[in-house]
Amino acid sequence: MKVAVYSGSFNPLHIGHLAIMEYLTDEALFDKVYLVVTPQNPFKNPGDNAEKRFQDAVEAVRRHPGLNVKVEDIELRMEPPQYTIRTLDALKARERENDFTLVIGADNLESFPRWRDYSRILKEYGVAVFPRKGYHRGHLRARLLKEDPSYRIELLKAPLVNISSTEIREGIAEGRDMT
Repeated sequence: MKVAVYSGSFNPLHIGHLAIMEYLTDEALFDKVYLVVTPQNPFKNPGDNAEKRFQDAVEAVRRHPGLNVKVEDIELRMEPPQYTIRTLDALKARERENDFTLVIGADNLESFPRWRDYSRILKEYGVAVFPRKGYHRGHLRARLLKEDPSYRIELLKAPLVNISSTEIREGIAEGRDMT
């Protein structure tokens, strides 16, 4: 089975995330999406309660039964730090028959060389990259492929989702209706 591993803080999980998950199973030819709620992004300040974010993600996905998504708590059970390579390796060890691909936004592709064992991720698992405003995925991909042409980097033809969890949190804090 071809599985898209879509990892993040999801603080909160919003309609943009849902649109990406729908695209991944309907258009990008993945059999399933594993939505991995991460307790702590190593590049960000400590966040709020990861277990609550996980439960909120489970509830959000439950409201969309047509999505072929499994909300994964694998990182909540791992010892910190929860590096993506460790998560992918743990999923592969648990489900050897599945082919896992990491799903990231173009903003993450730009900073990918800072990730732990990024070259292993690109060679062994590959990444599927969705567009983000202000990032040219083609240039970022070309730069990485110059380093190693065997890297697996797929540019998804997904629609541009122009909303972020940060914008939603800020809007809520300002008292705006973010529904």
